[in-house]
Amino acid sequence: MNSAAIGGMAEVELGKLGVANATSSDVKQFAQRMVDDHSKANDELKALAGQKSVTLPAEVDAKHKAVHDKLAKAKGPAFDAAFMSQMVSDHQAAVALFQRESKSGQDAETKAWAAKTLPTLQEHLKMAKEVHAKAGQSAK
Repeated sequence: MNSAAIGGMAEVELGKLGVANATSSDVKQFAQRMVDDHSKANDELKALAGQKSVTLPAEVDAKHKAVHDKLAKAKGPAFDAAFMSQMVSDHQAAVALFQRESKSGQDAETKAWAAKTLPTLQEHLKMAKEVHAKAGQSAK
């Protein structure tokens, strides 16, 4: 739950950064989708954690803060390419985490939530790869 919470918060923060800094309309749209979808998933996870008396982290960890700070310095097409590259790697990790939890998690409700959320993350990964391919071309 903690990994999912930190990852979800990071996606919302990076999504907001993408909405503000992206030059490509595809990247901006993808970033807004991250804000919307991950905010919804974060709210669901908070509710589930509350039912389980699990305290989730209130903010992202140092690793995710460093990624945010690095991306915040990039501008123009270079930002778009770096942002989308980060989205691909983040979603590869998230899909792996949620696949693991949905198959072998110990708690039935958490397993079910991971299984329900996984298709959205897989769609995000597919979209991220497609938008990254376009953004990478414009950065050259």
